[in-house]
Amino acid sequence: MKTDKKTRLCRVQSVLNALAFGVAVNSLTIQSALAHGDEDHSKKPAASSKAAVKQKSSNALAVMRDASAPQRLADGSLFVPKLVQRQLQLSTIIATQDEWPQTIELNGKVIADPNAGGKVQASQAGRIETSGQGLPSLGQRVSKGQVLAYLRPVMSSLDRGNSTAILADLDAQLSIAEKKLQRYEALADALPKATIETARYDVQALSKRKVAVEVSLYKMEALIAPVSGVISIANATAGQVVDARETLFEIIDPNRLMVEALSYEALQVGDVVKASATWNAGAAAGKAPELQLSFVGGGQQMREQAIPLLFKVSSKNQVAAVGQTLQVFLQKRQQFEGVALPIGALFKTANSQQMVWVHTEAERFVARAVQAKSLDAQRVVVSSGLQDGDRILVSGASLLAQVK
Repeated sequence: MKTDKKTRLCRVQSVLNALAFGVAVNSLTIQSALAHGDEDHSKKPAASSKAAVKQKSSNALAVMRDASAPQRLADGSLFVPKLVQRQLQLSTIIATQDEWPQTIELNGKVIADPNAGGKVQASQAGRIETSGQGLPSLGQRVSKGQVLAYLRPVMSSLDRGNSTAILADLDAQLSIAEKKLQRYEALADALPKATIETARYDVQALSKRKVAVEVSLYKMEALIAPVSGVISIANATAGQVVDARETLFEIIDPNRLMVEALSYEALQVGDVVKASATWNAGAAAGKAPELQLSFVGGGQQMREQAIPLLFKVSSKNQVAAVGQTLQVFLQKRQQFEGVALPIGALFKTANSQQMVWVHTEAERFVARAVQAKSLDAQRVVVSSGLQDGDRILVSGASLLAQVK
């Protein structure tokens, strides 16, 4: 009995061990399924997994890039990080209301001072011949009275034949007159003194006529500089045949230039406070070259439905060419209130509305519509749209306007 009982206990223990082993195996299988998900780690990851990782990386870079790039916000203002502001060299000023003179913009051109310039023209048809120093070139400085070239008269064959015939006739008459004078002088005691003097005057007159005809045939005319200055026009070439009154050289003094402008309102000398001109207004963010002018006076006869005004260029060593078109700014005694800004502070929208950027926060710029008038070649005056204390962007406004 004891043996059977012991045998049954051993069998029960074996069954329990078998059950425990099965549970353990199932647990390990489930854990393996959860840990590996039926994946084969002996092979490389699939391409789709790489693409997903790369997409996540690009999205992260885009977020970082957007955080450091200027952006246009929903309300139309701009977010410009400090790093970008330094890279674009943006600068601002504080708006201040003040009184400024009213300015008139006119179209003008540079002309030579008539008292410091001159022209060299051909007095007759002829052929150009050089002097000992050659023909002067553009930009060469010449002195008053200097011989620039020679003009040899040119005649047709008929005119030359007539002049040669006249010269031959004068030679014959002069020979006869000289012999007649010699006979009279030999008989001076027997002839009246008046007869001898008449014969002498005839010889002198014929000699002068002969010289005049010879000059018209053979002598060259010297072309002389009427004033001292610089050659601005040179239309002469050796051997060139020119007509009468043709301009061969023009001389100007670059330090004595004038500006002529057309105005649609009459102005007196006392009405103008200051005058300036530029030939490239607004270039390089308000850094256009500027000429300082002094008002001379205005004409009393209209030209092209406008009154011509004359100015003298008072600034020295300025690069300006005769005939160059300019934009003239006249500041009158009448004044108006506004904020003076550099030309570079303005930019225009698609509908040509004048705008400025107001720096409202450290990294925020707001576009504001304004009304501006020119003050001079470098500045404008904003009459409406700004208040005292506004911080205005004065450089790089056009760059920020391109931010989308």
